[in-house]
Amino acid sequence: MSGKCVHGLKSNSGEAKMYGIVIGILACAISIPGFALAQAQARISSEDVLARAVESARITRDEGQLNSLKAEFEKRVAQNNCEARCYYEQARVQLYLSDVFDLRKDKKQAAAATDRGIDTALHSLQMNEKSADTHALLADLYAHRVGYGGMFAGPKYGPKINDEVVKGIALDDKNPRVLASQGRRFLMAPKMFGGDVTKAIETFQKSLELDGSQAETWSWLARAYKKQGDSAKANQAMQKAMQLEPQNPMVKAAAAEISH
Repeated sequence: MSGKCVHGLKSNSGEAKMYGIVIGILACAISIPGFALAQAQARISSEDVLARAVESARITRDEGQLNSLKAEFEKRVAQNNCEARCYYEQARVQLYLSDVFDLRKDKKQAAAATDRGIDTALHSLQMNEKSADTHALLADLYAHRVGYGGMFAGPKYGPKINDEVVKGIALDDKNPRVLASQGRRFLMAPKMFGGDVTKAIETFQKSLELDGSQAETWSWLARAYKKQGDSAKANQAMQKAMQLEPQNPMVKAAAAEISH
């Protein structure tokens, strides 16, 4: 489904400076007894910095930055320093790496990255099954897997996509990321398995009403309008996506689809 690190930051970036501060706080908290609260706060701050780095890498799908983040998360896992949110962000990195591989038509590596992302998201849910965001992410990973698994992938992963979307909606029906995942399911599923372009458009619109900054969701809305046969609205939605994230290769790929 193609239409689908901090070490990679420049040394003078705000994120890199913040990360250095966070590491300093962590070192102090670990070395001085009685600083459990400071250690917990530092861990949260460190996760925030990494989450911002993951979001930056999402926008560019920069392979170098994504691989640096991958290495950072793997180090945390090896040190037993990775909790539910850490595994969630690690799964996001694998999803975006699968996009990188897919864009250069390396289906084998894309499938492998997707599988790693699925395993990591499942691990995150074992630690916190109440995360609507993680259920939405897992749905998107399963949807990616459909594109790499041949004729039997749809029957295998399609129900899993639906299950994760349903769980996410049950936990938070106002979550824009969950709604975006639901919209993609409506758009990409065969009609006999619940596919519905009109529902896809409605769901993408609900997601964007809650968070209009989602460039990739705007691009999915453009695809839905295109599939419905409304080229004018497809172009309008695509323009919005390009205004928000003109450097995003996934948005560029969608724009190329819409233009044909």
